[in-house]
Amino acid sequence: MTQARATSKATRRQHDREIVALAVPAFGALVAEPLFVMADSAIVGHLGTAQLAGLGVASALLMTAVSVFVFLAYATTAAVARRVGAGDLQAAIRQGMDSIWLALLLGAAVIAVVLPTAPSLVELFGASDTAAPYATTYLRISALGIPAMLVVLAATGVLRGLQDTRTPLYVAVAGFVANAALNLGLVYGADLGIAGSAWGTVIAQCGMATAYLVVVVRGARRHQASLRPDAAGIKASAHAGLPLLVRTLSLRAILMIATAVAARLGDADIAAHQIILSLWSLLAFALDAIAIAGQAIIGRYLGADDAEGARAACRRMVEWGIAAGIVLALLVVITRPLFLPLFTSDTAVKDTALPALLMVALSQPICGVVFVLDGVLMGAGDGRYLAWAMVLTLAVFTPVALLVPVLGGGLTALWGAMTLMMTVRMLTLWWRARSGRWIVTGATR
Repeated sequence: MTQARATSKATRRQHDREIVALAVPAFGALVAEPLFVMADSAIVGHLGTAQLAGLGVASALLMTAVSVFVFLAYATTAAVARRVGAGDLQAAIRQGMDSIWLALLLGAAVIAVVLPTAPSLVELFGASDTAAPYATTYLRISALGIPAMLVVLAATGVLRGLQDTRTPLYVAVAGFVANAALNLGLVYGADLGIAGSAWGTVIAQCGMATAYLVVVVRGARRHQASLRPDAAGIKASAHAGLPLLVRTLSLRAILMIATAVAARLGDADIAAHQIILSLWSLLAFALDAIAIAGQAIIGRYLGADDAEGARAACRRMVEWGIAAGIVLALLVVITRPLFLPLFTSDTAVKDTALPALLMVALSQPICGVVFVLDGVLMGAGDGRYLAWAMVLTLAVFTPVALLVPVLGGGLTALWGAMTLMMTVRMLTLWWRARSGRWIVTGATR
């Protein structure tokens, strides 16, 4: 019994070291995306409430246009990690190059759709007459950076699958610093207003994509992996990502519905919602750092035919997720009076956001479990189940959210609906993890 306990403790310590080694750098890289939005919100927020409301609508649309393709990172991480576990680095990098080519093709298609339809999309979101022009301007300019954003997703997936989360950290830090400096200079120095914020983000994203491409191309040459586009490989990458696309579309639909409901509550509510959503995204990406470690670790264990190692890693990461969620909840409660003045001086916006932040705090332990199990199942390539589970969550959330303007409760009630949504996700993911059906070993699923 003593020897068994010692072995168990040694296994936990091993998993802890693996999780920390991957999750800490991944956290820095993951928070770059919400930090981009938060920096934009802080800079644009002092231009006026209408500008911040416009940014809220445009950011939701832009992140939807990009985040529906997050499978470029997630599916690539899982596929590359499996091949790393199986000992085939050349095939791992080749898989990554196929994803990067797919990212460029998808980016071009998204630009072609967003540019001519920007005013209609903003109107569909219910932006007010004062906020709509700002939203349209920001959306049209920022759309030009979408191919770079998708390349960043795919290349990040390659490096995570190779168990390298440090390089994405370095690129993300450089990108955030550049984005903040460019936005300040273009918004206030060049007096371009909200357009300057959009241009700053585009330039920063293009710089990040270039840095990633340099790293991946060097790795491909070192392992003699082809850089040319391969139609069969690109098609396979798209097919593997299709279930995750359904999953992400359902999640983005939830966030879009929430933003649309907030927009119809008034300018103060949508402005407050934008601030809270920026914080919620930051917290989500912080928790997702453990999930990213899970994707890489689970994929590697399964690729090496180590089912028991995958189970043990899953259990330990859930424990990490719960603990991290509790810590983040306490931080939100303690810092919320200090947080809001960073983004707005409008008393109405602050009064609206303050109680809603309590709902965000209450949901964090739940979010900790959700994000970790999401990462575990992605690392296992269990995309089909993730798709169906998210569709079910969307079906539960939608009627509840749409009733908020009717029944009252304002923004706090809306974020109560968001907490319900995360609870449904937790229950569906927990059931799957307990079943063990996600465990499929081998270099490919």
